[in-house]
Amino acid sequence: MKNTLLGAGFVMLALASCGGQEDAAVIPSDNQVPAATSAVGQSGVKDDVSNPNIVQTAAGSKDHTTLVAAVQAAGLVDALSNAGPFTVFAPTNAAFDKLPAGTVEGLLKADKKADLTNILEYHTYVGVLKPEYMQNGQEFEQVNGQKISVSKDGDKLVINGVANVVASIMTSNGIIHVIDAVLLPPAK
Repeated sequence: MKNTLLGAGFVMLALASCGGQEDAAVIPSDNQVPAATSAVGQSGVKDDVSNPNIVQTAAGSKDHTTLVAAVQAAGLVDALSNAGPFTVFAPTNAAFDKLPAGTVEGLLKADKKADLTNILEYHTYVGVLKPEYMQNGQEFEQVNGQKISVSKDGDKLVINGVANVVASIMTSNGIIHVIDAVLLPPAK
């Protein structure tokens, strides 16, 4: 009796799953995959419940549109959307505006991707560097293998003697330190 009921249950389940075509997914006639399913990597994960990650936080800031464009051009969106933890020293648009004319536009070109990536990796540390952890004279090795230096006067943090930390924002995968200058890696 048990086997008969179990068998009938499987048959009913199979019939229900083969139901009418109105429930079937419709593939567009041009065989294009809908945009919502084409995103790959960590940046394609949709989550409206958790705290935003570094990339999502920067993308939501009107003061970081240049940085977000640079991260996209360098192909680092997925890397900075991963679990981390990361510390990103995030120059504002005004910080990028201080660079010589044409610098940003030049770095956003495809043939300068390696240079752009190097600069962005120089702004990124693997781990969380909270302001209270950073002390005067400390150095931290960045993702590109080069070091930044910290100077501290009271609560004021300065990176490499040129970039003031004007705000710090915790994210789901690390911390963003908003800075008022772009950090340029030393020549190798």
